Amino acid sequence: MITLVQSPVSSDPEVMGGTLVFRNTRVPAQSLFEYLDDGYSLLEFLDNFPSVNLKDAENFLKLAREHVEHENYSG
Repeated sequence: MITLVQSPVSSDPEVMGGTLVFRNTRVPAQSLFEYLDDGYSLLEFLDNFPSVNLKDAENFLKLAREHVEHENYSG
């Protein structure tokens, strides 16, 4: 059986001008990278953005890592 996972992020021109945001929120996905770059933990990010759930944040990071790994192997 194949389980389809809903994307943790979305982009809609009507929401934040099409910026990639966590689904069902107005929180830009880029904000998570900025928090992590500034030395904050994932849990600190979630404390500051309670509309983002842990599973979506973890899935977004996993997808980002897979994208980078794919780029490294194919590029």
